[in-house]
Amino acid sequence: MLNAILLSVAGLVGLAIGGELLVRGSVGIAQKLGISTLITGLVIVGFATSMPEMVASVQAALAGSPEIAWGNIVGSNLANTLLILGVAALVMPISLSGAGRRDAVVALGVTLLLWALAVSQLGARWIGLVLLGGILVYIVWRYRNPGQMQVEEDEDETGPSSGVVSAMLFFVGLGILVAGGNALVVGAIDLATIFNVPETVIGLTVVAVGTSLPELAASIAAAVRGKSGLALGNVVGSNIYNILLIGGATMSIAPSALPADLVGLQMALLTGSAVILLALLWQAKRIGRVVGAVLVAAFVGNVVLVFS
Repeated sequence: MLNAILLSVAGLVGLAIGGELLVRGSVGIAQKLGISTLITGLVIVGFATSMPEMVASVQAALAGSPEIAWGNIVGSNLANTLLILGVAALVMPISLSGAGRRDAVVALGVTLLLWALAVSQLGARWIGLVLLGGILVYIVWRYRNPGQMQVEEDEDETGPSSGVVSAMLFFVGLGILVAGGNALVVGAIDLATIFNVPETVIGLTVVAVGTSLPELAASIAAAVRGKSGLALGNVVGSNIYNILLIGGATMSIAPSALPADLVGLQMALLTGSAVILLALLWQAKRIGRVVGAVLVAAFVGNVVLVFS
């Protein structure tokens, strides 16, 4: 058991360090190539910050454990909306200016699509390719219709001054990510066996929370600095990337139906959290500490329920 715990912890640390290096390297490369701030924020940073979830899910799919992969996707989105946004609001109430409404609609739409896939028990490589195509359509759409999109990522994310250093950070970060993802998946599978719990449960909790730690740190830092748009964009954007990009990659590699464990309560809670986020963006002026506490309590309650 100690070996499984050590592997899981080492994997989480590797994902955190590798993700940070990858983001900084990506931003530095984008700046050296003269890529616009919009594309840097939407594509470069958005993709790089999703790499921990991507690596963990892909490694799980390759290891023959799609339950961990899909549990990670669903659990990460729950952690984003309930835990991360809730904690950020507890640290500093988040002002809502109307930005992100369209993205929240997209997030709800892709969540409903995921629920439909779970209920229908459809699983095929072409579905994965369609999901991957969906993220490309989303990126092109947001590029052509920026609206009130927040691009504060670039204002605070300053990459290294040297292009060589940026490239080194990128590849070193990618290598650490792959190694960390492999260690986390192996440790998670061992933990599931030792404690006799479904792999889906480990994916929903341990793996999901672990891969969401970078987003948690980023959202808290954004809330403290009063960057409400960044805190919100981090959550909404990550939810879209998780389903379309990571879900598409997982389905393409392991073309099987979503685990039956996710069909009921978990997908209902995931859809409910997407509806709540959209309602807050359309109706509320801010997400205060009371709402933040309710969100966090809902996440903790779900974790207790899952393990019970």
